[in-house]
Order: sequence, then C-alpha cells, then structure tokens
Amino acid sequence: MRRRDERARLPLRKSLLGRLLTVSALVASCSVAATAWLAVQTTSGAIRQEQGQNLSADAEIYNTLLGYAATHPGWEGVDGTVRKLAGKSQRRIVLTTQDKRPLFDSSDDSNGTSSTAAPLPPQASAVVDPLSVDTVLVPDTASAGADRVDPRAVGPFLLPAQERTLLRKASADSAKCLGAAGIAADVVESPSGRSRVQFVSSETDRSMEMKCLASYASGPTPTEGKALRALNQLTDACLKRQGRTGVKLNLDLSWERGYGSGGTDTDTGIPAALPTAGLSKQEADAQQRAAEQKAVEEKAALARAIKQRATDDGRVPAAHSSKHDRAIAACVGSARREQLTSYVAAPALLFIDSTDAAAGVPGFDLSPANTARIAGVTALVLALTVGASVIAGARLVRPLHALTGAAQRMRDGMDSAPVPVGSDNEIGRLAAAFNDMAAHRARLEEQRKVMVSDVAHELRTPLSNIRGWLEAAQDGLAEPDPAFVSSLHEEAVQLQHIVNDLQDLGAADVGALRLHLEPVRVDDLLGQVAAAHQGLAETAGVTLAVPAAPPDAPRPPLLDADPVRLRQAMSNLVSNAVRHTPFGGRVTLRSYVTDSGDRVAVEVSDTGSGIPAADVPHVFDRFWRAEKSRNRSTGGSGLGLAIVLKLAEAHGGTASVVSTEGQGSVFTLWLPVARDETAATGPGNGPEGTAKNRGIPGAGETPGQP
Repeated sequence: MRRRDERARLPLRKSLLGRLLTVSALVASCSVAATAWLAVQTTSGAIRQEQGQNLSADAEIYNTLLGYAATHPGWEGVDGTVRKLAGKSQRRIVLTTQDKRPLFDSSDDSNGTSSTAAPLPPQASAVVDPLSVDTVLVPDTASAGADRVDPRAVGPFLLPAQERTLLRKASADSAKCLGAAGIAADVVESPSGRSRVQFVSSETDRSMEMKCLASYASGPTPTEGKALRALNQLTDACLKRQGRTGVKLNLDLSWERGYGSGGTDTDTGIPAALPTAGLSKQEADAQQRAAEQKAVEEKAALARAIKQRATDDGRVPAAHSSKHDRAIAACVGSARREQLTSYVAAPALLFIDSTDAAAGVPGFDLSPANTARIAGVTALVLALTVGASVIAGARLVRPLHALTGAAQRMRDGMDSAPVPVGSDNEIGRLAAAFNDMAAHRARLEEQRKVMVSDVAHELRTPLSNIRGWLEAAQDGLAEPDPAFVSSLHEEAVQLQHIVNDLQDLGAADVGALRLHLEPVRVDDLLGQVAAAHQGLAETAGVTLAVPAAPPDAPRPPLLDADPVRLRQAMSNLVSNAVRHTPFGGRVTLRSYVTDSGDRVAVEVSDTGSGIPAADVPHVFDRFWRAEKSRNRSTGGSGLGLAIVLKLAEAHGGTASVVSTEGQGSVFTLWLPVARDETAATGPGNGPEGTAKNRGIPGAGETPGQP
C-alpha cells in the first residue's frame, strides 16, 4: 500500500514551466513593445526632421531661382546661382525646359562636362515661373498678388539710377518731416527701385501724416509713366475684345471705373485688388487727394456726356455690375503678364534630387538625441530583463539551495530538518517528496538499528547457551549425556531457524525468493497445516479446527501458489495464534472467495489476548514483538509475521490483521485465484460462503483489503 496517493498533475498556470513561460513571454513582449516604440519614435522623428529640412531647403532653392527668373530675361548665367544652392543644400539641382531639355545640372563639372548622374525623377519638384508663383513653396505667399505674379518681376517699371535718387530724396524728406512731428517712419525701396515711406506704428497723427506726405508727394516718373501707358493700352485692348470700354490705370494698378459698352456700367472709382508697382498707401492717398478736384470735374464732364448719349439713343443707363470689375482685373493681370514676358525668364522645370546617385533611396542619419534615446531604452529593457530574471531565478534557486543543503547534511549522517514547502508547484512537490523521503529514511535507519540490535540479541542467546554448555563440559561441570546433546541440538536448531528466516527475508527484499508455482487446493492446504499443528495445540490446551464445507457447496477454486511457501506462511500464523491463545481457547482456519470473485481469503482467527490498537500497524515489522522483554517462552524471534507478509506479496497478494484487545485476532491472507478459475468461480462461491455470511467477527473489515 502506498503511504500517500500520487497527486494530480499541476495545471500549467501553477506549474514552474508555466511561470517560466509567463516570465519569458512578458520579457519578450516588453522588449518587442519597447523596440517597436523606439523604432517608430526615432524613425518618425528623423523622417519629420529630414522632411522639414528638405522642404525648407526646397523652398529656399525655388524662391532663389524664382527671383533670378523674375529679374533676368533668360537662364543664361544661372550656373553660379545653382552651384551655390547645390553646395549649400547638398542636393542635386537640375533645370530643364518644359519639354525636359536640360538647361543646367549641378552634378556637371565646372567645364560643363556631364557626369554619370542618376536619371531625373519622373515628376518635377516645381515649375519656376515668375508669372505663376507656386504659393506653397514661396515663404511669404502674401508677397504675390491675386494674379500670382512675383513682385520682383517689374519689367519696364524698373527705374534708372537718376529717378531712384530723386524718389529716395523725396521719401527721405517725408520721413524727416514725420520724424519732426514725432511719427516714426522708415524709407524702404520696392523691387522696381521706387522709395516709399513705411510707418513703424499704425497709431499716427493722420493730419500731420497727410501734411508731410502731400508736401513731398511725387507722381509717376517718366519711366513709370511710359510703362503705365503701355500697360493701359494692353488692358484697353483686352477690354475692347470683350466689348467693354477702356479704363485709366493708376500707378498702383487701380483704375477709374466707367460705363461699359452700351451704357451698362457706371463709374465709382474703386481700385482693384492687384499688387502695387511702387507706391505706398500713404503716397497714393496723398496723390489721390491732390487730384481730387480734377477727378470730380472729369467725372462730372463724363457723366454729362454719357447722359447726353443715353438721351440721344433713347436709353437709360443701367445699374453698375461687379462683372465689369472682374473683367477689368482679369485684363489687367493678363496685360501685366504679357508686358513682363519679354523681361523674365521662360518657365523651367525644377528637379531636386539626392547627390548620391548610387543610393537611389533617401536616408537619414541618427541625431545624437535619437542615439541617446536608443541607448537609454536599450539599457532600460536590459535592466528590466536582468531584474526579472534575477527575481525569477532567486525564487527558483532558493528552495533548490535548501534541498541541496538538506541532502548534504543527510550525506554527512546529520539529522536534517524538514525543507520548507512553498506553493503547490513542481518545486513545492519536490520539497514535500524530499521531506517524505527523509522521514522514510529516518524510519528505515531506526529500523535498521533496531534490527541489528534484535539480530544480535536473537543470535547471542543460542550462541551463549551453546558456549556455556560447552565450557561447562570442558571444565567437567557437565556430562555429555543425551540430555546435554539434546540441549545443544535445540539451541543449534533455534540458531538455524533465525538464519533461515533472515535469509528468506533477504531473498524477498531483492526479489530473489524462488517460488515453484502449481495448482493448489486451499482446503487441502488448510487440512495439512491443521494436522501438522494438532499436537502443539493439544499440548497448549487449545482447540484447532477447520470448519467443514456444506455438502452442496462447490469446491473452492485453485490457487497458483508454491505449496511449501504457502504452508510456511500458514504455519507461522497458526503457531503464533496457538502461542497467544490461553488454555481452553480456540483457533479456526477458514477460506472463502471475495465478493469480486478474483481472490481467495485464508483466515486464521483465535480467541487469544488480542493486540493493542497502537501495536496493530507494526505487527508485520521485522523483529517486532508485543512482549518487549523478548522472552523465549512468550514468543519467537519476531520475524515470523514479516515472513508471512513477504510470502503473500510474492504470490501477488497481501496480508492483514484485525484485532481487538482481550477478544482475539484475525489474520488474513489475500491470494489471487488461478486465471483459468476466475471466470468459473462467481462471487461468494466457496466452501464456506463469504465471511459476512458465516458471521465471523471482524472478517471482511480489514483495513487495506483489496
């Protein structure tokens, strides 16, 4: 019988393997998450930084080339500007015509020899056209007007040096006048060369401002007047093609609104929302007020003429429409682009590419901040991994160290304290099994010591008797008569009996006990044992009986057993029962088939003194005796019952005992039925019936019964 049942297999969540897998999965997940986060953050930051730098560089390149195109009639001589931009941005810059004929490539050497550069991208980065500005790439999109003409493209409005000097002096005088009045103002120069006054603060004295600006007002210069007249002619031609009347443009490209063709429009004098050509708002206001009287007179004369013409035609002037203003603005814009076409460079395609022709793939270098971030996250993940491994390893190794120390103490022969048992996992079960093993080893060691003492005692008694008789005969104190020889023979037989019992136990322990199995009838065996011990029972005044089977009961099944060894076991039980049964008592031998039909129970019951309940678990231990004095008259060597258990186990069965102190004991051998007899013998079929049917006290209630 096992001392304890084998525990169920641990679920994975409680097992050591499951915990190790959980820790590994947690560390791996944290590492992957940290790596992914770091990669995303670093890559995104680097890409944003690279894109921002590229966009800023592209805008600077585009704006610079746009300014060159606005101030030059062609692309000749742009090589110096392009090389400077390419060197600053470390990019390859290529200009081509709109049909992709190359104008200049920064990858060419200084002699104009083409290098083996990578082919151009399929799509241009931008179109460099000062008459159609890309407001996305221009840093200050407000500098281009609604017609998207670059303000640096002034064309015929570019003033010569003499006119610039006069305008600069007039603007300086205006600024000086304003300064004397306590109004801060600066003189700035437009791309055309016209100087104007720019106020530092918007909160000024309007009357003093107008006085200073009107005193030093300067109208259009001859160059500006000539260019303005040419622009006015182009605008009128555009309006005429649409069936509309012409307009008079001012220097700021505003116009005087009049009636359109057929009297459908009226004049209100609202300026157009177009870029200026050099006049500041203050100068334009001053000029407007200076000519206000003249404008009023002209409007009155124009109104009279239109009224007269409408009277002659019999029509009434129609209300003014905003479509006329939009038509004028469109014509002014187209006229301006037509006028500037010969003064600016033709549109060109701009290609901006990496200088590394072999790479073909844009890349970036990690900044020191990103490198430090990678190193920091790597160190953090490494520290977390090491910390988790140390904690898990310490929890795993701590009980193993305790087990190792306990095993070493056991090796050195020292008593080992029980190892603490932790949670119910592999390590906890190992510690519990180790504690059980240590306790079992301690019990075995104690039994070994007791057995050595008992063997020495059992062997010393006959040897001492033999030695005493021989020394007495040697000294002449005893005569070697038949009684003397019989006494020595009795002691030698006792000594031989102990040696034989020890030999049988040793053979049974190592599995070397030889059995000669053959079919055996248990009822025949009981009769033989009872006949052999009948004389011993009569001498002790004890009745030894084998109850007869009922006439109609079938014979008990056969046993596969060694009849000699089986008689030896039964003889030990019978002699032990007779020895412990008082005069007038009874010893009964019985057999029956168990309810399952696969085993035969052989009982030896007595009406003796019984065994105390505390001693029942030890009756099959070696050298155990209820009478501790080991008096030869009250018991044998203490090996008989141990041999009975070993012989029963060798036959595939077992032995048990049920005893009540003062009433008697029942010793039972449980032996398997022969295989060819199991099917033929039903439950409860036997010469005596079952023990329960026969009413044997304590039978069938043995603890550990199969």
